[in-house]
Amino acid sequence: MHSSATFLIEFGAIILGLGLLGRFAGRFQFSPIPLYLLAGLAFGEGGLLPLGTSEEFVAIGAEIGVILLLLMLGLEYTATDLVSNLKTQYPAGLVDAALNALPGAAMALLLGWGPVAAVVLAGVTWISSSGVIAKVLGDLGRLGNRETPVILSILVLEDLSMAVYLPIITALLAGAGLAAGSATLAIALGVAGLVLVVAVRYGRHLSRFVSSDDPEKLLLVVLGLTLLVAGVAQQLQVSAAVGAFLVGIALSGEVAEGAHGLLSPLRDLFAAVFFVFFGLHTDPASIPPVLLPALALALVTAGTKIATGYWAAKRAGISAKGRWRAGGTLVARGEFSIVIAGLAVTSGIEPRLGPLATAYVLILVIVGPLTARFTEPIATRLTGRSRRSTTTVTETPQDRDLVPSPDAPAEK
Repeated sequence: MHSSATFLIEFGAIILGLGLLGRFAGRFQFSPIPLYLLAGLAFGEGGLLPLGTSEEFVAIGAEIGVILLLLMLGLEYTATDLVSNLKTQYPAGLVDAALNALPGAAMALLLGWGPVAAVVLAGVTWISSSGVIAKVLGDLGRLGNRETPVILSILVLEDLSMAVYLPIITALLAGAGLAAGSATLAIALGVAGLVLVVAVRYGRHLSRFVSSDDPEKLLLVVLGLTLLVAGVAQQLQVSAAVGAFLVGIALSGEVAEGAHGLLSPLRDLFAAVFFVFFGLHTDPASIPPVLLPALALALVTAGTKIATGYWAAKRAGISAKGRWRAGGTLVARGEFSIVIAGLAVTSGIEPRLGPLATAYVLILVIVGPLTARFTEPIATRLTGRSRRSTTTVTETPQDRDLVPSPDAPAEK
């Protein structure tokens, strides 16, 4: 069969299969990410039916998927929002990093993978999935809840931290020395700071330059600008993903809203291709040996994320119910964890890191929506039992929030 015909058949089958998997996931109201990963495992190395001619195109599509994921994430926030979050919520960001990055680093060192793999696995366990969490908040009707701004602030700080973290691991994975790594980090911080300053002071002018009433022209300009900046960032060893994220931050107002609507279908398409590509490069036979460490890591970091959300919500003055909801919602890992692990897989530093990250994300992307839904009622029931078993209890306003009266309105 002609190679172009084979390519069209293979790639068409991939897209059709992803669409059917997404429809299946939507029917049962859970994230399609684990299904995309499983599809990649089925058609990759050691899978049921390895791909042939379309794999190179899938690799390019996967890289575009990462860029679009970060661009769309940047479009969600303005530079002013980021500066405000840094000023008010940075303690929660520090607690989040400490509680959730350290278990990943410790696991890598216990497995004997070395310091570079420890830094990578720390990022895998640290970053929650903004996409999965946003969907869960919408599905559960919690977008207007009092704890939701706390959740979003933590996600914003994690996303902004990627502008520093990704250049660091890029330099480490490339084997750069201390001087080269420091220069890369300095460039990344300088570029990020410059973009934030430009976005705050001149964001309107930049948005006006990009703006167009014609959707086609707006799509072409925003997409072209993003790919161009991502390529320049990659050339400077800063990370294409960070460049795309900064472009998203710099755009605001009607331009950001219009670009979001136009680019969302492209983001969904290429992001799905990215998850398939990661699965393609993971041998299913390599997962069982790392399944036990992945389960242990998932259990520990689910607990540390719940603790992070609880502490951050308590600091913001949210009642006990809202604290548990915030903690349970943050458990899911997804796209960023796979992006970070994908960099390590490409560099080849540790062959078991990719399978462990795949198993870890598969576990938590399934468990995350469940913890978001059930952490608060389970915690309320358990704390209610412990309170009833106490002979004398001093009631506080916080306790009344924990168990509201029937006439009290639901907390928002």
